[in-house]
Amino acid sequence: MARAAKKTRRFRRSGTLTMLAVLLMGSAAVRLGLEAGPAIAREVASLQETGGDSPAHKGEPLRDAMPSSAELQTMLAAFQQREQELAAREAEIQDRMKALEIADQAIDKKLAALEQAEEELRATLALADGATEADVTRLTTVYEQMKPKEASALFEEMDPAFAAGFLARMQPEAAAGIMAGLSPEAAYTISVVLAGRNGSVPTE
Repeated sequence: MARAAKKTRRFRRSGTLTMLAVLLMGSAAVRLGLEAGPAIAREVASLQETGGDSPAHKGEPLRDAMPSSAELQTMLAAFQQREQELAAREAEIQDRMKALEIADQAIDKKLAALEQAEEELRATLALADGATEADVTRLTTVYEQMKPKEASALFEEMDPAFAAGFLARMQPEAAAGIMAGLSPEAAYTISVVLAGRNGSVPTE
């Protein structure tokens, strides 16, 4: 009797456990159905909006948008031509810059030559002025040492301005002796020139 009771209790336990397992599985199935239903509905709606295109079909427009090999070659040729044009333009600019540099160097050389020529001309003029001054001073000394009558004969033939320049350099005694031997007309003209030269000298 005791053994039969134990078997009965064991049978009841196993039946209860089996019933619980069935209930749990049923609950899981119901949950899965409730959750899968909206998901399936959303997927169907998405397929209807896209016209039934699958993700595999979505990649096809991207492949269609890619340029073909011929188009790529055309683009590459255009890039190469543009690069050649830019290289030619750069070479042209470099040639112009070199030409300008050469022209600048030539101008600098010419300017240096002109400056040197100007310095030489100044030196020559200075020498000429010095030589002229020395010659005039020497000639004035000669006239001063001449006899007044002989010097007067020379000054009579000179241009009045030229003669006045010599007389202005002479010692007053020598100049007076030469003026005394001149004709009245020549003496008057030379005196006017001398007076005009002295009148232009500032007094203050």
